[in-house]
Parts: sequence; C-alpha cells; structure tokens
Amino acid sequence: MSQDGQLREQLVEMLKGGHAHATFDQVVKGFPLDRIGERPAGMAHSAWELLEHIRIAQKDILEFSRSSDYHAMKWPDDYWPKSSGPEQRTGWNKSADAFRADLAAFEQLVLDPSRDLYTPFPWGGGQTLLREALLILDHNSHHLGQLLQVRRALERATV
Repeated sequence: MSQDGQLREQLVEMLKGGHAHATFDQVVKGFPLDRIGERPAGMAHSAWELLEHIRIAQKDILEFSRSSDYHAMKWPDDYWPKSSGPEQRTGWNKSADAFRADLAAFEQLVLDPSRDLYTPFPWGGGQTLLREALLILDHNSHHLGQLLQVRRALERATV
C-alpha cells in the first residue's frame, strides 16, 4: 500500500474513534434520554447541545469539503441548537444517526484516491481535505470528551 493509502486508512481509523479516546457510540449508547436537556452544575452545555453541536459542525465541514456550492454558516449562532433539549424525544437518536451518516460520508471522501489530501480546495482560504479531516478529528474528540463528562455528572447526580 502506498504512503498516501496508509495515511487515508489511518485517518479513517482515527475518525471512527477509539485508540486513546472513547468512540462516539461508546459515549452516546444508553445515554439517559430523560436527562439530555439538563446542564449539570458547573457545566456550560447539556448533552443535547453538545451532540447537536458536533453534528452540525461535522455536517458543515463535510459540505465545505464536498463542493464549491458550500454556503458559510454564521458563527456561533448556526452551530449550536437554540434550546438545551430536543423538541421531540426522538431527536437524540435522529441526531446521532445523522452524525454517523455524515461521518461515513466524510470517510468516503478521505478514502477516495481521486481526492487529493494536500491540494487546497479551489474555494475557501487554503483548506485541504487533510486539514478538514484533522479538524473533524480534533473537534469531535474535544466535544465527545465534554459529552462524556456531562454523562458522568448526570449519572453521579442520580446516585
């Protein structure tokens, strides 16, 4: 396998999570759905706010990486949900499913050998597919860690 192919495989492995961090599914599986809209004491965000934020941000990066038809969103308003909890109880699972689907779509971009990892997109300000993959890795890892802290705080509060 070429070095480029090895890098692509390693990026996808890191995008899926694990290794030194919890995976997305490990964090969200069995989350206490009756508490996703609560902000634990001392924490800035509810579980819902964090889940929606990483979903929205990842979708934005995917759309930017796919096409010059991308339209920039307004920071921070468009990147965070308007409420601390979903409108419907099914919102959590829908958001998690959308996160997974967008991540799989981004992984396919990374694995596509016709997509150069290093050449800046003709749109944007010099971003490359490699840079966007690293951005998703970093952003998701950070906020999944926060989501795990919220989960632990909620679970301790019920004991």
